[in-house]
Amino acid sequence: MGTLTLAVPTGRLFDDTLAFLRRLALVRDLPDERSLLVDAAEGLHLLISKPLDVPTFVEQGAADAGIVGKDVLLEQARDVYELVDLGFGACRGVVALPVGARAALWQPGRMLRIATKYPRIAARYFEDQGRPVEIIRLHGSVELAPRVGLADGIVDVVMTGRTLRDNFLEEVAEVFRSSARLVVNRVSLRTREGLLRPLLQTLQAGVGR
Repeated sequence: MGTLTLAVPTGRLFDDTLAFLRRLALVRDLPDERSLLVDAAEGLHLLISKPLDVPTFVEQGAADAGIVGKDVLLEQARDVYELVDLGFGACRGVVALPVGARAALWQPGRMLRIATKYPRIAARYFEDQGRPVEIIRLHGSVELAPRVGLADGIVDVVMTGRTLRDNFLEEVAEVFRSSARLVVNRVSLRTREGLLRPLLQTLQAGVGR
């Protein structure tokens, strides 16, 4: 009997992903985020990686399938098959500006400097809106950029809005909505279908339970 590998993201989706897999009896013991490759259940390995790396592992065939946020898929546009919205990890990508600066900054034709972990998504959004923009790519602490004069505003994901409020920012536009998605390697779907299909059906059947 062969073994399948499912890539699982660390970070904000980690706990919800493991809870989801445990409800479906797909993990025996809960690994922690420092684990790398663990035996989850009979015939199933979990590959635990940074969220940004999950699509790469799946695209290149190191994992047969993976769970990753839609925000990462939108940013990377990897060649993976997006199968289903798993219904957890909901968040939104927004443009946020310093509180009180909207009237001065959010004007048609005004050049904005925008800090973000999502440079491709942000560039597409501002291009579609016909707004000139300079994108400043950061890998973390994006919300600090306006406070230290690095940027006029940010594009980042929000769940409750608390981080924006704590950093004196306010939302001015929604860019995208995100949640956890099940993605599959296209070759595995063809060549390992007999092995992979029952796992995918189990995962799909677990949505909303």
